[in-house]
Amino acid sequence: MFRGFYAGASAMLVQEKMLDVVGNNLANVDTVGFRGRVAVNKSFPEVLMDRIERYTIVDEVLNEELGDRKFFPYIRGRVPIGTMPLANVMNETAMSQEPGVVQYTDNSLDVMINGGGFFVVEDGNGNTFYTRAGNFQRGPAGELVTHEGEFALGLGGRINVGEVGQIFVDETGQVLADGEVVGQFQVVEFASPTYLRQAGRSLLSETPESGAPALVPAPQIVGGALERSNVNVVNEMVRMIEANRAYEAAGRTVTIQDELTSRLFSAVGRPTS
Repeated sequence: MFRGFYAGASAMLVQEKMLDVVGNNLANVDTVGFRGRVAVNKSFPEVLMDRIERYTIVDEVLNEELGDRKFFPYIRGRVPIGTMPLANVMNETAMSQEPGVVQYTDNSLDVMINGGGFFVVEDGNGNTFYTRAGNFQRGPAGELVTHEGEFALGLGGRINVGEVGQIFVDETGQVLADGEVVGQFQVVEFASPTYLRQAGRSLLSETPESGAPALVPAPQIVGGALERSNVNVVNEMVRMIEANRAYEAAGRTVTIQDELTSRLFSAVGRPTS
């Protein structure tokens, strides 16, 4: 086994995932309420390596004929070949909690959460999502919806403003239509919001690691303003350049390992007269 191949390939896979994360951040730099993600790598003292075979050992007699059972485990197509110390792998991606840039629009349906928390929305199938994007609009039936069509949820369900002329959202999240309270935005928080899973451009869904949503009793809402993406273009471009160079360096190590292996086979495997 040539560990150089595995070390180089592992590094290339890590940088490839890093480029995917950076590319997604840059693609959503103008998305309202989007929070960038950060790739988290983990270095293990030892990583078990295996190879994938096309066969599966399921017969007891055949297993004994082929060799020791530890080399032919009853796991389909996987055969352990050893450990590799100091391997670096992509562990997870975490959501950045830095606030985005504030943009004042003076639009009565644009709202922003000042501080922590997320708006609660649901799609037409009843699936619940969470978002920092507060650029709502009035739907065909009078409900407040996102630009993608998800319904904004209040403390009593969907917020319906009807066909009124003037809509106002106060600092507590209450929605007033022509001076009458018709609902209040539901704002929730999580114990570990960095582990929320991205479900759309600005939509998030809970995970076991993020914990269950808890209602924010006194949210601070700013009307006529939006929270833009918190992605820093300069930082993301630097990460992209670093990932590209690291990928190229890892690729060169694989190429060098291949050349050295070829020379070794040519020298050692050459027949002597």
